Amino acid sequence: MATKSTDILQSDEWQKATEYAITDEDIERSKQLVGYYEPSKMREYIQTATTDNIRNYAHGCGDDNPLYCDPEYAKGTRWGSVIAPGMMAGVINSPMLGDRTPDEIRALKKSLFRGVHVFVSGSTWDWYRPVFPGDTLYSFNGEESCEVKQSEFAGRSVITVRRDVKVNQRGEVVAVYRILRVMTERKTAAKKGKYSAIEPATYTDEDMAKIEQVYAAEQVQGATKRDFDSVNVGDSLGTMAKGPLTVTDVICYHAGGYGFVPYAPTVGRLAHKNRKRIAPFYIKNEYGIPDVAQRLHWDPVWAQAIGNPMAYDYGVMRENYFFHYLSDWAGDDAVVLHVNDEIRKFNYMGDTQMITAEVTGKRQENGQNLVDIVARFTNQRGEETVKATATIALPSGGKPVLYPDVPRDLAEKAAEMMARHWELSAQKKNDK
Repeated sequence: MATKSTDILQSDEWQKATEYAITDEDIERSKQLVGYYEPSKMREYIQTATTDNIRNYAHGCGDDNPLYCDPEYAKGTRWGSVIAPGMMAGVINSPMLGDRTPDEIRALKKSLFRGVHVFVSGSTWDWYRPVFPGDTLYSFNGEESCEVKQSEFAGRSVITVRRDVKVNQRGEVVAVYRILRVMTERKTAAKKGKYSAIEPATYTDEDMAKIEQVYAAEQVQGATKRDFDSVNVGDSLGTMAKGPLTVTDVICYHAGGYGFVPYAPTVGRLAHKNRKRIAPFYIKNEYGIPDVAQRLHWDPVWAQAIGNPMAYDYGVMRENYFFHYLSDWAGDDAVVLHVNDEIRKFNYMGDTQMITAEVTGKRQENGQNLVDIVARFTNQRGEETVKATATIALPSGGKPVLYPDVPRDLAEKAAEMMARHWELSAQKKNDK
């Protein structure tokens, strides 16, 4: 029985799990899918926002902003209610009904990149309205690009950008979420072992005291308006700490609402059914028990077996930490309009991230008072693990900040998709 990562490397299970390769056929099929959009049939853990799941999601990111967490406080804000942190839109999804996928598209998708490891390497967000309790979100998505690159970590890799359009029950576009995904071969990553020399972080009481001081100094701007005229290029947004990363942090993020779609790890009979559905996703652990490949986010033995020194976070966790940082600084009356982030290094168990940023530009555009931000996540080894930019609309002269208009072609497409969804929903009810 395998008892450590080196034993797993010798096991038949590991050999089977890592024999899957990125093929030229996969790449060609992926490129043919670029530009095809379809309704998302995925049912996330959260389909409809509520005051409870909004608070729980914020807490899962370490965010106690009362705009998200305290209904009584939020009643007195311009929104009149709690609203969801912007990036929560990415984890709310109810299945959108649509016409049958064409056979040729189904053929292109079948077993595409089967058994290949996928991780999030960055994203771009554009927001058009907030999410309130009672809002149900749907989405339609498709691939915007597919390119092949050589990776230091895992040799040949495939980089794709998927665009998700998030739409509420009224057919209004809430946000557009572009996800940069990297597909790599598990065996190649393990052989290269680029990060294998990294040692787990350890902390003295003095080290922890310094981190606690950062936490203690963090402030939520909240109801105090951050006026555009009071902000200058070169201003610091302060420092926020996240970490040291523990498995508990990953558990809290999942408990807050981050689901396991599309792989759907689960328990008991449902897990049995899932193993029948996607057998390559389950690889025996050191005890001979089939477990999910996704466990590399909490299982150090499996993480080491596929080329990492230890388990690491989900990239989307740091993306949400960045939104937390921005909204703490901006205040209740501001609107985060745009975010772009590049995840440059893994965030391993025990790592501590310090988030810093500065104002790099001020401008007035389409009646909005905008500030541009450049931010960095830096770990305790002095490595930049995330570089990000953001655009925030701030109030000025007592005038409220408005969300931008949705591009007309996108608004029309969203309305068309939701109209078809409701039409098919009615047909299903009548057929019963």
